[in-house]
Amino acid sequence: MQIHETTSQTQTETVAVATADKAAKGDIYLLEGNLGAGKSVFARAFIRRLCGTETEVPSPTFTLVQTYDSPKGPIWHFDLYRLSDPEEIYNIGWEEALASGIVLVEWPSKLGALKPKNAQTISIETQGPESRTIKIS
Repeated sequence: MQIHETTSQTQTETVAVATADKAAKGDIYLLEGNLGAGKSVFARAFIRRLCGTETEVPSPTFTLVQTYDSPKGPIWHFDLYRLSDPEEIYNIGWEEALASGIVLVEWPSKLGALKPKNAQTISIETQGPESRTIKIS
């Protein structure tokens, strides 16, 4: 397990960039943390590292998924906050995502028993207004 203590958004983004540098097709990252912990900040920095700093990365809260083309393959960014049933994941490209690219999942608890066993968990815990503990396992 890796543990990173950050005291700013920039430091959180640095951890995301380092994680993106190691990412490969087939990797699945489950982003856990309370509302406002920094899951979207982490995902945005990860995606921009692989797709370019000017890449627009909107939150997929309402669309549930956004996809991006990167040199390492497609990146699928899921935000499952509004998912009401784990089975709904199959209607938004879940199987294709697992078969074809790098997958980032915010609110992975919504997957229930469908949570991939081979995924890496990135837990972001708030320690203060800007301080975070990021655990990658």
